[in-house]
Amino acid sequence: MTAVPGVRPQTRPPRPVRGYASGKEDYLRRLRKIEGQVRGLQKMIEADAWCPDVVTQVGSATRALQEVAVGLLHDHISHCVTAAAAGSPDAGEARLAEVTATIRQVIRL
Repeated sequence: MTAVPGVRPQTRPPRPVRGYASGKEDYLRRLRKIEGQVRGLQKMIEADAWCPDVVTQVGSATRALQEVAVGLLHDHISHCVTAAAAGSPDAGEARLAEVTATIRQVIRL
């Protein structure tokens, strides 16, 4: 890319550090495993597998996704909520309200 005289190149603001950043590779590895489980479910359906076996595997994939969600919430509380609360009580309350809303949304399954 060539610089154009008189035109500033676009710069992106720095990406915020997320609470899960230190475990990002672990989360990605777990999600890839879940992706494999879902592909396996598709193959079971294509192969006309016995219904209870398919449902058992759906439950396994669901639990694995729930564990990822719990881990992400834990990281968010440990990093973002704690940092916000250390900054000000109002900011801490706002972050805690976000977590509560997220939990409400997830348990509405």
